[in-house]
Amino acid sequence: MEMSGAGAGGVPTKLEHDDAAAVAAEREPCGGGAPRREEKERWRRVLVVGCLVALLLFAFFVLGRESASEVLQIANSKLSAMNGGFTTKNPSHGGGAAKHADELLGGLLAPGMDRRSCRSRYQAAHYYKHFPYAPSPHLLDKLRAYEARHRRCAPGTPLYNRSVEQLRSGRSAGGVECNYVVWLPFDGLGNRMLSMVSGFLYALLTDRVLLVDLPHDSSDLFCEPFPGATWLLPPDFPVANLFGLGPRPEQSYTTLLNKKKITAVVNNDDDPASKNATAALPPPPAYVYLSLGYQMADKLFFCGDDQRALAKVNWLLLYSDLYFVPSLYSVAEFNGELRRLFPAKESACHLLARYLLHPTNAVWGMVTRYYNSYLAQASRRIGVQIRMFNFASIPVDDLYNQILTCSRQEHVLPETTTDNDNDDDLATAYDSNSSNGSGGGNYTAILIASLYPDYYERIRATYYEHATRGRVRVGVFQPTHEERQATQRLFHNQKALAEILLLGFSDELVTSGMSTFGYVGSSLAGVRPTILMPAHGHRVPAPPCRRAVSMEPCNLTPPRVGEAECREMAAVVDKEDVARHVKVCEDFDRGVKFFD
Repeated sequence: MEMSGAGAGGVPTKLEHDDAAAVAAEREPCGGGAPRREEKERWRRVLVVGCLVALLLFAFFVLGRESASEVLQIANSKLSAMNGGFTTKNPSHGGGAAKHADELLGGLLAPGMDRRSCRSRYQAAHYYKHFPYAPSPHLLDKLRAYEARHRRCAPGTPLYNRSVEQLRSGRSAGGVECNYVVWLPFDGLGNRMLSMVSGFLYALLTDRVLLVDLPHDSSDLFCEPFPGATWLLPPDFPVANLFGLGPRPEQSYTTLLNKKKITAVVNNDDDPASKNATAALPPPPAYVYLSLGYQMADKLFFCGDDQRALAKVNWLLLYSDLYFVPSLYSVAEFNGELRRLFPAKESACHLLARYLLHPTNAVWGMVTRYYNSYLAQASRRIGVQIRMFNFASIPVDDLYNQILTCSRQEHVLPETTTDNDNDDDLATAYDSNSSNGSGGGNYTAILIASLYPDYYERIRATYYEHATRGRVRVGVFQPTHEERQATQRLFHNQKALAEILLLGFSDELVTSGMSTFGYVGSSLAGVRPTILMPAHGHRVPAPPCRRAVSMEPCNLTPPRVGEAECREMAAVVDKEDVARHVKVCEDFDRGVKFFD
């Protein structure tokens, strides 16, 4: 698939496997210093510190001591991310004035892993533009403890072999050291990445080990994330046909509940009847299948008493295409731990995705070759991700006008001019140097991520036919235009992952509402995007877009469970706290997401 670039005289590149080119692309390009940028950064820090102090005082006197404590933790995370250890050496602005990037992302990544087998793990820090939150000390402790547990329990270890034998017995056993969550692929790449992150967080919260069963279409996408051990499920796993079980197999949690093969009992230590009922429960099954996809067949998973039942099961098979992390916050067993892990709630997916999801060398080569050829020399990079849904589609002209109206409303894309503007204030928008890496100066690169070429061609033509205000030179680029989603093809998924990473290296983002592709790009970038509103009913939305208040992904199908079903919800969880941090998404009024 040829890569399109807007610069005159530029030669399109290809997303292809080329080890020699990948090595060459990893060299950091050099450029001039940026004293003005450093001065702006100093003033930005002063402003942020002032705002945080004011917010802390407001929280203490108006919202109370507990809210003030949360604000203080968020402030500490923000300030840690702004210190010298978290500044990045921007590949487009090298030179002695730039500071060295923290390759470990503030301790998020474990040191000492093999660089050759996964170049992206430690190199990505040089390409990210934003580091809004440092990981909390509790998250770092939890990650290091998880890595040690994973090494003990990974496939090939005696403990893993013992757990598999227990699985073959047909019953779970108490007191075993290693319990597992097995992630199963479902839906497109963005959905898979978000459900992987959700499954990993669930493993952190429940002291389990995450294993993934990857089909061929995902076999060369992600590096091994954990030091010294694999996360891949062995092919001889005793449960057969994992990819074909669907949303409602016999071993799903709800089915097992209905058949009385597993029972959730409310925890009440003061009630002898409750203790007797717990003692009389049938032995838990060897494994339970969790159907947490868009049909949400096992919604009782999000109840505390059901979590206690699942805690006795050695093996959980996770079938989900959702980012279900916000819905875990209302579970009493997880609420307090989530608050300690993520004092800033909107940092959850951002930190976990940067920890867990590292593209393989094949994908990283595509990313770095394209970035260094087309985007590296820009002083500003804007990612525009466009996704059309069958249930919310509008004509190309209408969507293009929606993008332009949104850009004018939120001042995202460089403004073009009219015939009456003063020539002294104008610059030729169509940049002749954009594809050969000599842009520099006041140069903006716009990256279009879409299955279709129409929007790229129209935006490119706009900047070719009109000058821009403020002497801004513009290059417009689109890595691929596959025309249709083909999740079953590995190379298609590799190119899609490369585009997600390129979006993640943007300074600013415009993403399509309800698109998991855009959610992952925003989380990796550490950016609150401008969200194009979905065209529900095939009507042009008004307003055309909204600025996200939180960069967290939306859980598009949250469980609809009430106090009658989750019997402990009202008594244990602070409902006001949940309502303050889990709210309706900006782009979908039936979804929920984390807010601060």
